[in-house]
Amino acid sequence: MPTPMSAEPSANPPAEGSAADGRSAADGGSAGFDLRHHGDAEVRGADAALTDLAVNVRAGTPPEWLKAHIAASLDGLAAYPDGRVAREAVAARHGLPVGRVLLTAGAAEAFVLLARAIPARRPVVVHPQFTEPEAALRDAGRPVERAVLDERDGFRLTPAAVPEDADLVVIGNPTNPTSVLHPADAVAGLARPGRTLVVDEAFMDAVPGESESLAARTDVPGLVVLRSLTKTWGLAGLRIGYVLAEPDTITALERVQPLWPVSSPALAAAEACCTPSALAEAARAADHTAADRAHLADRLAELAEWAEVRVCGPAAGPFLLIRVAGAAAIRTRLRELGFAVRRGDTFPGLGPEWLRLAVRDRATTDRFIIALTKAIADTAA
Repeated sequence: MPTPMSAEPSANPPAEGSAADGRSAADGGSAGFDLRHHGDAEVRGADAALTDLAVNVRAGTPPEWLKAHIAASLDGLAAYPDGRVAREAVAARHGLPVGRVLLTAGAAEAFVLLARAIPARRPVVVHPQFTEPEAALRDAGRPVERAVLDERDGFRLTPAAVPEDADLVVIGNPTNPTSVLHPADAVAGLARPGRTLVVDEAFMDAVPGESESLAARTDVPGLVVLRSLTKTWGLAGLRIGYVLAEPDTITALERVQPLWPVSSPALAAAEACCTPSALAEAARAADHTAADRAHLADRLAELAEWAEVRVCGPAAGPFLLIRVAGAAAIRTRLRELGFAVRRGDTFPGLGPEWLRLAVRDRATTDRFIIALTKAIADTAA
């Protein structure tokens, strides 16, 4: 596997006191970052024919058995959704009481609920990470601050990263887009009396053994864990996720949630994905993803012998973050060659030299490396 990023500073370091340096992003806007740009924008319309390395949904999903289970739920569409069975299934999956579970229309809805329900005075979002938490907080009028992790530390969490008086902290684990998996103890160490600690574990089920997860922990004060079923199971179009938190927090979130927020087919999917056989299948998929990610990292390392391609690592998610000179032009050329990749300049803490690559099977990776090699050569000419 490639070594972590080198200690040299970014070619375009943020100006002191700018939003990108993490110290003064409470300006009421996105401070130059398109927080609402996501990977699906790369493969819409005619671009759907591109080989998709921009979206982190596992390829070849949903499986046939899950599609059949969801289809069987359609006979009950005349009735209003009843989430009790699915909620019990999620609770049992994590060994938690039902009162600590809230089902949501994907993890993205949970960020909106948190922004509305938690009266934070000094919310801090740890970046680089998924941008919807900050967007939701800004939309709710919260004065968001950014704690930007350092490339020179491999984007790893450091004890001094978050201000001591922050009363709401959001961090991803493993983090999108860096693919960094922070130690559970380090993340739990961010908890404080009077602080809500939100941990986005949308990709944790893609980590073998779900190591470093806090989902089953009940001893961390103010802990809120978000999970998604859309990535591993290919349900982005169905929208299903959930929140794990203290009962009082669940009640507060439920109060600001619309009635019947999760459809009956989505509830059926949640129940099915929590069965022992489904969890075993997800574990096998995580192992395969880890092997495919290692293959992608090895092939990228070959390019580093002649081109300035560097991989953020060690990686733990179903994607890799790379830094390459001329990334914007390379991304455009890759589209001409049939591949869509995720631009990195919409993530606070990154810039135009970054790209995120979803992990795919080895044959797809080998085709992509050929295209990337050509794109780098063509744009350097």
